[in-house]
Amino acid sequence: MVGAGFLEYKLEYLEKKDLAIGQSVVSENFSAGGHLWRIKCYPRGDKKEHKGEHVSIYITLVSKSENVKAFFDIVVLKSDSLPNLTIERKSEHVFQLESPFGWTQFMTRSYLETTCLSNGPVTFICSVIVAFDNQKPIPMPPPDIGIHLGRLLDSTVGIDVSFVVDGNQFPAHRAVLAARSPVFEAELFGSMADATMSSITVQDIEPAAFKVMLRFMYNDSFPTDEELGDSRADMLQHLLAAADRFALDRLKLICSMKLIESVSVDTVGSILVCSETYNCSELKTKCLDFFAVEKIFKEAVFTDGFATLLNKFPSLVAELRRRVVQK
Repeated sequence: MVGAGFLEYKLEYLEKKDLAIGQSVVSENFSAGGHLWRIKCYPRGDKKEHKGEHVSIYITLVSKSENVKAFFDIVVLKSDSLPNLTIERKSEHVFQLESPFGWTQFMTRSYLETTCLSNGPVTFICSVIVAFDNQKPIPMPPPDIGIHLGRLLDSTVGIDVSFVVDGNQFPAHRAVLAARSPVFEAELFGSMADATMSSITVQDIEPAAFKVMLRFMYNDSFPTDEELGDSRADMLQHLLAAADRFALDRLKLICSMKLIESVSVDTVGSILVCSETYNCSELKTKCLDFFAVEKIFKEAVFTDGFATLLNKFPSLVAELRRRVVQK
C-alpha cells in the first residue's frame, strides 16, 4: 500500500539569492501518506566548501513518526514552464523525525539562473510516495483457468466436435483445440473437409495417448505416473508422437525430458528410434551416450527396440558400433 502527496514549491530566487551559505528557505507543510513534510532550500548551498556555487535542497519529515519509507522526486521547471528532466532527482529513503534528506549539490546556481529563472519565482514540483510495509498483503488465488477448462471437457457443455480413435470416442470443443494447436486450427477452421464434420476419425494414434493429450490441451497439466499406466516409457513415446503430430511443442518437450529419465537397457533402443523419428536432439544424445557403453550395448542388441532401430536407422547402429569400438 502507498500514499502520495505533491507540492508546487515556488522559490523567490531573486530575493533570496544573496542569503549566506547555510541559510535556508522553508516551504509550507504538505501531506503525503498520512505524514506532514516540508521542503528546505539553500539558495547558496549548505556547505562552505562548495563556495556558494550550488543550490541545496532537502525534504524533512515533520510528523512525529519514525522509520517512514518514502520515495522522493523533485523536478525544476524551466522558465517556459516545461519540465526540465535534466535536473530531476529521485531517491528512496527511510525518514526519521526532523532528519532531512536530499542533495547538497542539487544544481548549480549558474544553470538555475540561465535556464530556470524568469521574472518570477523558480518552480519546484515535489512528490512524496510513502510505502506502508505493515499492511497485510491481499491473498491472491492461484491461476485456475486449467481447472475450469478441465471441468468444461468433463461436463461436455458446448461440445461441437468428436474424435473417433480406434473405436473410442472423444468429444471436444473446436475453439479450445484451435487455440492450442495450429494443426487443429487448420483442420477444424480451414478449408479441409474436417472443418464441416461433427465427427472425425483419427488414424495411427493410440487412444490412451490421445486421451492424455486432449486433457493436457485443456488444463496444461502433465499426467501423473499412475495416469501414464504400467508401460510408462511406451506411453511417453506414444504421447510424444501425438504431440509432434499436432505441433504441441511444450508437451513434446516434457515427454522428451521424461523419457530421458526412462532410458534403460530394455528401453534405450525404442527411445532412440523415437528421438530420431521426431527430432529430439537432447533425448537422442542421452540414448547414444547410454548405448555406447560396451556392456549395455551387448545386452541391448537383443531387445525388440534394437531390432526396430536396426531396421529403421541402420546408420545409427553403425555409429553406435564405432563408438563402442573406440571406447
